[in-house]
Amino acid sequence: MRPIQTIAAAAAIVAGGGVGAAAAETVNVGICVSWPGYAMLEVARQKDLIPDYDLNITIFEDPLGGHAALAAGQLDVYGCTADYTPLVVDRGTDVVNVAYLNPSYGVDHIILSPDVTPADLPGKKVAAPQAYIGHLLMGIWLDSEGITPDQVEWVNLNADEAVGPMMSGDLAAAYMYEPWISKVLEAKPGASSIVNTGDADVLQTGIFMDALYMNKNFISDDRDAALAVLKARWDGLGYWSANVEETNKLLAEFLQWPEEDIGYVIGTNGKDFEGGIYMLDFDESARLCGVIDGDGPFGMANGSMADSIALTNDWWIKLGLMTNKVDATAGIDCSLMGDLAASGYRQALTAN
Repeated sequence: MRPIQTIAAAAAIVAGGGVGAAAAETVNVGICVSWPGYAMLEVARQKDLIPDYDLNITIFEDPLGGHAALAAGQLDVYGCTADYTPLVVDRGTDVVNVAYLNPSYGVDHIILSPDVTPADLPGKKVAAPQAYIGHLLMGIWLDSEGITPDQVEWVNLNADEAVGPMMSGDLAAAYMYEPWISKVLEAKPGASSIVNTGDADVLQTGIFMDALYMNKNFISDDRDAALAVLKARWDGLGYWSANVEETNKLLAEFLQWPEEDIGYVIGTNGKDFEGGIYMLDFDESARLCGVIDGDGPFGMANGSMADSIALTNDWWIKLGLMTNKVDATAGIDCSLMGDLAASGYRQALTAN
C-alpha cells in the first residue's frame, strides 16, 4: 500500500450529566486514486451527514494495493473501478461490488506520442495500470486496431506516473485522464488523443464504470454501518449537487487538486461533465442494480450490472489477465441498495 493522504475523523463526543464520553464507530474507507468521483464520502464526513460513524479515509494512488487492503479486512469500503469485479470472484476474496457510482463520460483517453500511428505500436511501450480501467481501454482499443496484447510492451503506470515517460518519449502510448491529458497535450506538441469513453456504444456497455466495494464481513457483521455508509455516499452526492461551488472547493482541498480541474471532471452543474464523468443519482444506480423499476441512463437496462461485469470478464480473458469465465452475480450484492430503496430512499438529480 502507498497511502499518500489520510483524513481521520475526530471522534464524536457525547457528553452529559458528568457521564463519560462515547466515541463513534470508525469505518475504514479507501479511495483507489485521487479522484473526485470517489470522494463524496469525504463530503459526507465534513458535512456531518453520517454523525454516528467516523470515516477514516485513505487515498491509495494504487488500485491493486487498495483492493488487497479491502480483501484483507484492513478496509471496510473501497471506491474504485468496476472492472475489477470479475477478479474478485475469480480470486474468491471476501469482497463485493455494492453499487455503481458513475460511468466515464469521456474522461478516460488513450494518448499517442507525437509522430506515432497505431501501425507503429507493435514492439513499442504502452502504459496502463494493470487490472484497471486503463488496461481495459488500452486493450480494447489495440484490439480494434488488430494489435494483440503480446505485440506491445506493457508498462504498469497510472495516469500521473505516465506523464514523465510520455514527456521523455519513452512511451508510444499511454492511458490518461484529466488533468494529465491536458498537461501532456499542452507540453508535447503533436501528441494526440486517439480514443475516449464518451462514445455512445461504449457508454451503453457499462464496462467503464466506477463502483463502491465493501468487505463481505463488514456487511455481515455490521450491516447497519454498511447501510449508513452507502446512504451517506448518496447524501454527499446530493450535497454536492445542491452546493457545487462550495463542494468543488472542498474536494480540491481534500484531493490536493486545482479547483478548476475538479470542474473538468465532475462539472459545475451538479450532475455531469461531458468529457468527464456522469454522476449516477441513487435512483439511476438502483435501477442498474435492479432494485427499483426503470432503465438506467445511456441505454443501460434495468439490472444490467451483471451483464456489464460478464462482458468485462470476457475482455479480461481476451487480454490474458484472466483464464476463467466466472459467475458475474457472485461479485455483486445489491441487497444494501435494495434495503435503502425499500426504506423509501430516493434521489433524482438533474443538471442545475
